[in-house]
Amino acid sequence: MRLTPAIRRSGAALACAVLLGLACAGCWKPITFMGIGASMGTTYSVKITIHPHDWAEAQQMEAVIRARLDEVERCMSTYNSASELSQFNLLHTSEPFEVSAATAHVFAMAHQVSAASGGAFDVTVGPLVNAWGFGPEKREGVPSDDELAALRARVGYDKIDVDEARATLRKTRPDVYCDLSAIAKGYAVDRAAEALEEHGFHDYMVEVGGEVRTAGGNRHSTPWRIGIEKPDAAGRTVERVVPMSGQALATSGDYRNYYEVDGNRLSHTIDPRTGRPITHHLASVSVLHDECAMADAYATALMVLGPEEGFALAEKLGLAALFIVRDGPGEFLERETTAFTEYMAEFPADTSGAEY
Repeated sequence: MRLTPAIRRSGAALACAVLLGLACAGCWKPITFMGIGASMGTTYSVKITIHPHDWAEAQQMEAVIRARLDEVERCMSTYNSASELSQFNLLHTSEPFEVSAATAHVFAMAHQVSAASGGAFDVTVGPLVNAWGFGPEKREGVPSDDELAALRARVGYDKIDVDEARATLRKTRPDVYCDLSAIAKGYAVDRAAEALEEHGFHDYMVEVGGEVRTAGGNRHSTPWRIGIEKPDAAGRTVERVVPMSGQALATSGDYRNYYEVDGNRLSHTIDPRTGRPITHHLASVSVLHDECAMADAYATALMVLGPEEGFALAEKLGLAALFIVRDGPGEFLERETTAFTEYMAEFPADTSGAEY
């Protein structure tokens, strides 16, 4: 997949904002409107490059953006017992279950990534995530081998039939449980971006829980500069800055959400094929894609597969991805796919900071 930046000037906006530029007499300079908030159990932020006269229109966008994110949460949250996903999980039958077009579409995208990754990405992994204490059902202790064997029998992306045309889901095994957390945030970013485009705003950066999508340029009429975090739990520093215009970027890593048992580090990333947390040395992987939902899902799949198998799949699929691998205490090695190297080569070397 070759990604080509396209820088455009146009009006754009959002609310709860901070004015970062000023109009001058007889001319105008682009300004940045920045909005922040909370949704989907995390935070979100939006930056939009606008003409100063578009400020009032910008203020009207906050409610639109928030409504799009809340809609995704109402459909796909496992923490909201009234969501479509929660109701589907409570259903103990193999009859078709009607869902919104959005939920059916996300399941269809998830199935595509599952098939491409040999099951490394799997939305039915929820029971295993819960068993290891990383889901909404908190628990203590490590699951036994017998418990894991029983739970693995409930896991497998082929246990869900998705009919996107009819917007229905069907379990081939009644006790299947699904978790869309590894793709829903990316999809929410796409929905927010769609809202901005629909209202005529074409220069923006949208971020939900660290997953990012961009269009157009910043107030300097250059690509947005998005930072990839160094995978170090001890602090928050930028490992790489990626210029972006018209692309999405998602990162999956094991350095924030984990716990230790008897000196062993247990990652929140569960391999659906083994039923256990990953144990390889891949610290994080970042994926560029046209859609944030797909970047989100593929980042998870590659993180599960690890530095060798994951890299081989990314090359096979032509994904632009950056792998950051542990190389001793506090030391990391970077490994770029061919598509990522080609993408970065389109931009001049620059050491200035990230905008996110």
